[in-house]
This record gives sequence, structure tokens and C-alpha cells, in this order.
Amino acid sequence: MAANKKLLILPGDGIGPEVMREVRRVIDWMSRRRAISFDMEEGLVGGAAIEAEGSPCPDVTVEKAKAADAVLFGSVGGPRWDSLPFDQRPELGILRLRKDLGLFANLRPALVLDALVDASSLKADIVRGVDIMVVRESTGGVYFGEPRGVETLPDGKRRGFDTDVYHEDEIARVARVAFDLARKRRNKVTSVEKANVMQSGRLWRAVVGEIQKAEYPDVELENMYADNCAMQLCSRPKQFDVILGNNLFGDVLSDLAAALTGSLGMLPSATLGAVDPVTGKRHALYEPIHGSAPDIAGKGIANPLAQILSFAMLLRWSFALDEDATLLETAVAKVLSGGLRTADIMQPGMARVGTSVMGEAVVRELDKMAA
Repeated sequence: MAANKKLLILPGDGIGPEVMREVRRVIDWMSRRRAISFDMEEGLVGGAAIEAEGSPCPDVTVEKAKAADAVLFGSVGGPRWDSLPFDQRPELGILRLRKDLGLFANLRPALVLDALVDASSLKADIVRGVDIMVVRESTGGVYFGEPRGVETLPDGKRRGFDTDVYHEDEIARVARVAFDLARKRRNKVTSVEKANVMQSGRLWRAVVGEIQKAEYPDVELENMYADNCAMQLCSRPKQFDVILGNNLFGDVLSDLAAALTGSLGMLPSATLGAVDPVTGKRHALYEPIHGSAPDIAGKGIANPLAQILSFAMLLRWSFALDEDATLLETAVAKVLSGGLRTADIMQPGMARVGTSVMGEAVVRELDKMAA
């Protein structure tokens, strides 16, 4: 692959820089052993950007992201910035990137690896074999809707309000992503909303149904209320293939699905934009879903595997390097089968290691597989 494949790395805050260092090891290995190289650039986002530039997502970072073929994102936020006004918080960095790059489809896989079945808080027979993909709409809904704010009423009491608003085109485009994914998996989409109490939910259900009937009659569609879906995820998770939800419900349910796997530290995600009809390029951002974990930042104990697996998703979705993505995913599975564990997935009888040792183990396993 030519070296002009542009990759922007945004380590961010908390454990972001620590786990990103382990991805750089993997990138270096691929350059040496697989002749896969990138034109890499690093940028600032979140609290780190606030400290240096006075903004959680400076214009220069957005421009770098637009110029890149893919963005690999770490994490943002921490108690250091908790006192900032709402419109200056580090978390707005990722929201701006999603909005400005048009990253409307967030893909969050929840895969229970055989080696980690006992790490789940649920019984092994419930989670063994779970393989779910949550597709979350990520540029609309209540996180972006207007009006929103906190106001003081005439009686002196405060009232907070947000607006959950969707245009049918926003629903249709993310529904197509979910149906396309289902065709490559087990051919079932479970669309979640609250059509019983929310007008936006009624529109969501109607549009998803129309898209399925007109364009994907071969894919099974199941409609489910979001609260019921949460319950079903904890009781019968293997019934799900692709779960499609709006920004709010997709956010909540993807974290719940992640908990089935034993640790947020294991799960990657991809957020994709539309494919340009002329160039064929699409903006894309890849990140672990674990957040900045400020309580363990700097201690060298964070799990780097979600960040590494996010890079595997990047290889597959942005550069069509399926073989290399599978190689990396297999290396991670082999390391876990060998008994290495970071603190978040530690089990009796396993060997506890830190961030650096886990990253090194993945590279060693890649060496074995490439020998």
C-alpha cells in the first residue's frame, strides 16, 4: 500500500496517549513485516487541545481530519476540566468531529471471545457466542437538536430541556448502513425506539420499515422498544444480530452490549460518513468506547486492546485490508487465549500485565503468525 494513505492520530486525554502508543507499535510492525505504511500526523483534541489551543477541537484539527483518509481517536475528558462551561468541555471535541465530517453511522461490535466468556458478569451459557453489531446514528437526535438549554422560570426555578429531532433522510441513511451490514452477517436488524411515547420514535419506525420493504426485503426487520431491548440484551443477547438505534438509545444500548463482553476496555468502534460518489472516499473515525478513564491514567495498567482493535476496524473499513485486519484480530484472540490479562479483564489463574506488556504481546504474536 502506498505511503500516501493519510492517517490522523488524536490521542486525546487520560489513557488515550497510553493505549495509542501500543497501536503505534502495531503500525511499526506492519510497516516492517507487511509493507503497509501510512503518512501519519498527530493532532490535538479534548482537554489536551483546550490546554494548548483554548478549544476542545481547534479548526486545525478539523482540517487535518478532513484531509486524512482515516482518523484514529483515543479518548477525551477528565475531572481537570469538569468546571468548564458546557460549551467548552473536552467531550465537545468528538461531537464536532462527527458533525463537521458528517460521521453519521457509529458501528460498535460486541463480540464475546471464547477466552473471555468467564469475564462477563452474566452466566457463561448466556453470553457464549454473542456477536452483536450496534449501529448508532451519531449526528442527529437529542445530542444536537435545538432548542436546548437551561432556563430560569418566573418563579425562580430552573428548567433544562433538549430536543430529540430527526429528518427522515437522517433515519434512512443510517438504516441502509444497518441493513447492508446485516446482509454480510446473519440477515437480521432489530430497530429500537420509543414509538409508544415519542413522535420522533414513530417517524423512526415508519422510515426504517419503508426502507426495509422497498430496498431490503430479504433482511428480517424486528421493531423493539428501547427499554425492552435493554432487558433482552441481559436475558437473551444471542437473539440479536444488528441493533439499529438513534443517537441516545444507540449510545446507551451499545454500552450495555459492551458489558456483556466483560470490559469496555475490549471494544472498538467505527464512525463512518457517506461515500463520496465521485472519489469513492468516505470520512471515518475509529475509537475505543472505554473513554479516558482518568482514575487509572498514567498508571500503565489500561487495556490497549480496544484501541488496537479499533485500528483493525480502520484497516478493514477505510483501506479494505481485510486480511491484515483479521491477522490483527486473531493475534489479540491468541494473546488472550494464552492467559494474559489487564486488570479490567483479570480472571483467576491468569497472568496480570500492564498496558505495555499487553501491546508487546500482540506484536510478538503477530511475529509468530507471520513467520
